[in-house]
Amino acid sequence: MTLRILPVILLLCLATALPSPAALRVGFAEVDITPRIGGERPVYLAGYGQNRAATGIHDAIWSRAAVLSDGEKTIALVSVDLVGLQYPAVLAIRKKLPAFDYVMVSSTHNHEGPDVVGLWGPAPIISGFDRAYQDWLIERVVESVRAAAADTHRVTARYGTASDETLLRDSRLPIAKDGTLRLVSFHRRGKSRPLGMIVQWNCHPESMGSRNTLLTADFTTPAVRQIRRTHDCPVLYVTGTVGGLMTPPGNRIKDDDGTILGEGDFRYTERYGQEVGKLATRAFQNSEPIQLTPLRVAARPFTLPVANKLYVTARVVGVLPRPGYRWTGNPAELGVPLALQNVTGTMAVQSEVACLGLGELRVICIPGEIYPELVYGTYQQPLEKDVDFPDSALEKSVVEMVGENRWMLFGLANDEIGYIIPRRQWDQEPPFAYGRDSSQYGEMNSCGPETAVIVMKLVEEVIMALR
Repeated sequence: MTLRILPVILLLCLATALPSPAALRVGFAEVDITPRIGGERPVYLAGYGQNRAATGIHDAIWSRAAVLSDGEKTIALVSVDLVGLQYPAVLAIRKKLPAFDYVMVSSTHNHEGPDVVGLWGPAPIISGFDRAYQDWLIERVVESVRAAAADTHRVTARYGTASDETLLRDSRLPIAKDGTLRLVSFHRRGKSRPLGMIVQWNCHPESMGSRNTLLTADFTTPAVRQIRRTHDCPVLYVTGTVGGLMTPPGNRIKDDDGTILGEGDFRYTERYGQEVGKLATRAFQNSEPIQLTPLRVAARPFTLPVANKLYVTARVVGVLPRPGYRWTGNPAELGVPLALQNVTGTMAVQSEVACLGLGELRVICIPGEIYPELVYGTYQQPLEKDVDFPDSALEKSVVEMVGENRWMLFGLANDEIGYIIPRRQWDQEPPFAYGRDSSQYGEMNSCGPETAVIVMKLVEEVIMALR
C-alpha cells in the first residue's frame, strides 16, 4: 500500500513546490499630443513631399499607453500617432521613467501628423523637425505612461487573430501581404467585458493622401473609436508589418449608397477605420485564454550602416537632426561620433531590436517598416531576374524563429530606420526587375541593402535569448 501511495505523494509535493503563474496587472491611458496649429512656426505634415504645412486640425493625435506588471517586472507599451519617433527621443523618454524595466514606444507611421524626423520641411534642405514640439511630446508620452501605471488592475488575458487581405493593397512587386490582425484583451476576473485591448494591424495610415492639409491620426482614430464603441474599453493600437508596401485598398470601401470611396476623402478614412475595428472584433470573438506572465525582455542596441546617400546628405545639411557614428563593420560596436560636416567613410546610426516574453506570447519589436516576406518567409520563387543581389541568402523569417509561440509584431518600435527590404529583392541599379524602366519605391527610404541582414540576425538573437 505504501508503494502505491508514494508516487501520489511525490506528485502532490512537486505540484506544491512549482511556482504558480504570477498575477498580471495592467493599466491603460491616453494623452493628447496634438501640436498647436497657427503659431509662429508652421507644423509640417510628414510622409509625402516637402512644404505640406497643416492648415487646421481634423482630429487629435494621441500617445496611448499600456503598463503591464507581474510583481517582478514592469513594462510600458506606448503607441504614438506619428510617422516615426526616432531612437534618441525614445531614450530620452526612458530616462524619465527609471522605475520601469522596459519602455517600448512604437509609432503608427501616420502620414498626416507632424514631422518628427525632419525630412518633410518647407524645402529639401530645410528640416521640418521642431525641437520645442519634441521636448513637449516627450513629456506627454511620459505622462501617458505614468497615468497608465497609476491605474492598474489584476487581469487575465485572451489572444486572438482574424485575417482579411482585401483590406490591404500591396503597391510593390512581388505581391506579399500581412492581412492578419492580432489582438490581446485583458479582463478583470469574472468580467467578460475587456478592461482594455492591444490591437496590431498592418497598414500605412495614409488614407488621406498627399493633398490633405488637416492634421489627423488618419484611419487609426475611427478604428479605435469602432473598437471602443463595440467593447467599451481603451485600445492600444499598434502598427505591424507595413513594408512591401501595405496601404489601404482601392475599390473596396463603400459608402451607405454603394459609392466607392477613395484616398483623400475623410469618409473613406472613417469607413476604412471601421472595417479595421470590425476585424478586431472578429479577432476578439476568436480569442482564447493566454498566460502573459512572467514578463521578460531581451533587447539589443545596435549600429546600422547608412548607405543611403540622401540620408547622409540630409544629416550633413541639418535636415536630419540625429547623431551619426563611424561605422566599424560590427553592428555590436558603436563607433566614434561624427560631426555633421564629416562625410568621410561610412556613417552609422544607433537603433534597437527587442523581443518581449509575455508568458506564452512573444512580442517582436522592429525599428522600421519590415516587409512581409521577412515575417512569413514568403519569398518569390523563382527569383525575379535583374535584382541587384540575386545570390544573397534568404533571411530567416520571424515565424520560423518564434516556432510554436503565439506572437505579435510591433513595427516602428523605438525607431524609424525606414524600409527593411529582403536583400535578394534589393533593386536600385539598372536593369530593373519586372521589366521596369526605374526602381520600385522602397530603396529610396531604406538605410541600405544590408539592413535586413543585420536586423533579422539580431531578431533571431533576441528571440533565442528568451528560450
